[in-house]
Amino acid sequence: MAKSKEEGSDDIAKRFARIAGHAESLKRFWKEERECNDILTQISAVKAALDQVGKSVMQHHIDKCVAEAADSGKADKAAKDIRKALDRLV
Repeated sequence: MAKSKEEGSDDIAKRFARIAGHAESLKRFWKEERECNDILTQISAVKAALDQVGKSVMQHHIDKCVAEAADSGKADKAAKDIRKALDRLV
């Protein structure tokens, strides 16, 4: 079952909140002089979470902004928007 746009936005907001919490724990780990391997593992987890939320934001962009441009007969603008968004993400 597909999520509504509002549900998708709520999910993305929750993901950002979790990522922020993980980033805060990185500061704490560093101040507590935790093992470097623990810190690097946490960094890897944050990077993976950012990649996943980036994909979700891209999907949201396609579903909302690009679809609106295509629906209004501006397919060239829609394609240009996708290319710009991909350049920013990758």
